Amino acid sequence: MKKIYYLGSCSTCKRILKELEPLDGVELQEIKSEPITPEQLDKMADLSGSYESLFSRRAMLFRQRGLHEKELSETDYKNLILEHYTFLKRPVILMDDQIFVGNSKKTVEAAKQALH
Repeated sequence: MKKIYYLGSCSTCKRILKELEPLDGVELQEIKSEPITPEQLDKMADLSGSYESLFSRRAMLFRQRGLHEKELSETDYKNLILEHYTFLKRPVILMDDQIFVGNSKKTVEAAKQALH
């Protein structure tokens, strides 16, 4: 299965999707209009090794809620991601049994190699 979870209003996600083209056979899921399910998040965490690895500390809500001052557990990370889409580090790219999380050059390049 090839799938990309992204945010349509995020210019970085748009740029990365354009960079990954052609996206033949890749399912796209816009996480604001089609929220991720607990099952989808569990699969991502299985592949990435933790919910924390999928969590974005750059989300504006992270500081607004004072989460940067708290010790968060794996359950906290999972619940926060399911509660609000901005807590998912994006894009998340699934290629069969591989996962690529985030927008670093290295991650995007590895995803591009796996895709093409």
